[in-house]
Amino acid sequence: MPTAMVPTQFAASLIRMAAARGFDFGSALTAAGLDFDPLDESAAGWQAEITAMQYSQLYQKALRLLQDETFGMHPHKVVSPGAFRMMCYCIIHSENLGKAISRASDFYRTFFGGGAELYANFTDRHARVGYRDMPGSAMRQVGAADAYGLSVWHRFFGWLSGRPIDLQRVDFAGDPPRNPAKYEDLFGCPIYYNQASNLMYFDSECLRYPLVHTEQSLHEFLRTAPYQLMVMTNDQHSNSLVAQLRAMIGYDFSQGFPSFETLCAALNMSAPTLRRRLKREGTTFQQLKDQCRCEAALALLDNRALSINQVAAKMGFTDPSAFHRSFKKWTGQTPGDYRSSLAGTGL
Repeated sequence: MPTAMVPTQFAASLIRMAAARGFDFGSALTAAGLDFDPLDESAAGWQAEITAMQYSQLYQKALRLLQDETFGMHPHKVVSPGAFRMMCYCIIHSENLGKAISRASDFYRTFFGGGAELYANFTDRHARVGYRDMPGSAMRQVGAADAYGLSVWHRFFGWLSGRPIDLQRVDFAGDPPRNPAKYEDLFGCPIYYNQASNLMYFDSECLRYPLVHTEQSLHEFLRTAPYQLMVMTNDQHSNSLVAQLRAMIGYDFSQGFPSFETLCAALNMSAPTLRRRLKREGTTFQQLKDQCRCEAALALLDNRALSINQVAAKMGFTDPSAFHRSFKKWTGQTPGDYRSSLAGTGL
């Protein structure tokens, strides 16, 4: 099972933000298992990508230092601590994705004005979401912070609705970057530069998608974010019941795995209907449960700061030996063997 990767430039943006405010990020790099400077592309050992878990560790450090809980969604802006968290609780009970986006836009406009305003405009055909009036952006080259700001909102909308959002185009107010092809890969759509605003466009039908999360799953998301967003797929073939369930289940199992009955209630679906629909998509609840737990375990084992027993506890196993048995059933390896194999790949 491949490890989710994140462009190193995303990490470099965090480091620049911290450095601009007088913070040293060296210890955070070491704790995340990075033995190269993300800011120096010419340095020996520099890598173009890091794991999603490594990035999330760096972000959590930046959050503590900068007191900024936006996950970088607002490029070049630091928003008051807790703002993103409170916005999430304001929108989680929205009827559909369109209402959620509108409420998020209202929230930032009301509390922060133009300094961090999220622009949202809907027509019968298109939804446009992003940032207008980017001061000085037409005078510079588009950077990782611009791409990350839109990409995380894009993935957050997919998380809320439990399905990927197919983008039609993305606009940036600025000159093309050195690697425009990577930006097209990131968003999966045509990119236009030197536009008036930083905006992403998608079909207005997506606004009708219901939200698949509750306050409990939101709480778990906030504890581990932005990891869940980094590992989300943009594969449109994942637009299915399985994708919705995976989004609802999340990656935090320290308090146990959501029960089948809980998921049925969240989907407003009877148990026989859910089993039947999962079978139609070629899986069962047990298979889905094993896949989700396996992916979470792999991500936690990527974090060398955690012992294997600590990983077991975070996975909800009170007996470490039970975790060892389960992990070997999922992967064919023991947790120790898997972690040793990472050392050989440099991850």
